[in-house]
Amino acid sequence: MISKGDTAWMLMSTALVMLMTPGLAFFYGGMVRRKNVLGTLMHSFAAIAIVSIQWMLFGYSLAFGPDVKGIIGNLDWVALRNVGLLPNPAYAPTVPHLAFMIYQAMFAVITPALISGAFAERMKFSAYVVFVLLWSTLVYDPVAHWIWGAGGWLKGLGVLDFAGGLVVHATSGFSALAAALFIGRRKDLSREPMPPHNLPMTVIGAGLLWFGWFGFNAGSALSSGQLSTLAFVTTHAAAVAATATWIVIEWLHRGKPTVFGAVTGSIAGLATITPAAGFVGPDAALAIGVLAGGICYAALNLKPKLGYDDSLDAFGVHGVGGATGTLCLGLFAALAVNPAGANGLFLGNAQQFYIQLGAVALVAAYSFIVSLVILKIVDVIVGLRISPDYEDNGLDISLHGEEGYYL
Repeated sequence: MISKGDTAWMLMSTALVMLMTPGLAFFYGGMVRRKNVLGTLMHSFAAIAIVSIQWMLFGYSLAFGPDVKGIIGNLDWVALRNVGLLPNPAYAPTVPHLAFMIYQAMFAVITPALISGAFAERMKFSAYVVFVLLWSTLVYDPVAHWIWGAGGWLKGLGVLDFAGGLVVHATSGFSALAAALFIGRRKDLSREPMPPHNLPMTVIGAGLLWFGWFGFNAGSALSSGQLSTLAFVTTHAAAVAATATWIVIEWLHRGKPTVFGAVTGSIAGLATITPAAGFVGPDAALAIGVLAGGICYAALNLKPKLGYDDSLDAFGVHGVGGATGTLCLGLFAALAVNPAGANGLFLGNAQQFYIQLGAVALVAAYSFIVSLVILKIVDVIVGLRISPDYEDNGLDISLHGEEGYYL
């Protein structure tokens, strides 16, 4: 039976999650050099169009359609056939099926956009378009089915992921690592500094992401009520704990707390709480936020020593954060908080921690390996990397024929 309150909340949450992708555009756009700001913004805005069309034509059917041996959905829902205004009890029994579909579309949209941070300032736009289409179909849709789809095999094994620590952040983060390694470092990275060109833009982007994340996590309750309230509070608790932790660590480590560090810490906390938001209490969320701030800070500071160029830290924040949060779920989860979840290791159920650990390893390996294959295919078809001259001149003029600023 359709609930007007649940439907209103789901439509509002859909709008909130949609806003996250333009927020990501600002977050990433401020972090690149001035000559690449429009090319970076374009990655996120193009993903909204490309993935939304793919999702409505066949992606939703692959991810959530009637199950085929736990691996993938069938094509019964191609072009949204049989997806209408009545609820689907397998997913969201109190809202129209179309509301659930469009809510999930916004998750599918932002996930490949997150990966773009790894290869910012050096990938052809044509290559990006092909990559996003192939990646959404071969990585996102199957993993979403395994974990969230009715009949998905990882779901059947007891893997928990409330709002996308595995489906969104681990897939995008480990794919970002593959992309950074495959494409290689930016030209002149070791010879010239490449600081963010517009930190206020990045702060605005982080604020929009934080705002939208309430729809991302609290909306994943798929109803308006106690569970959505819990996820709303745990989301904010982890974000503020991670922000404060990052500020303190950076202050002690580098002598000054930076705005860039504070906003990065907030996104790390949000990514890390995502899988656990509806399975843990506020106290555990604060602890998870502290862990997120410390672990992601360490991951970002290891990057120069390891030598790879993940331009905007997509792996260090989303890959490491998503994996950390998924493991923290296995530690802190409590049936008393959510009877549909499980107890974690700290409440005597070590099995749940091992299940979460196995899921992290599997999703990370699958995302990394398939992304490498896709990148190789795209490189053969259209070529991945812009020319050295284009890289010197910037994506904006070279690929889009316009400039972000006329000063």
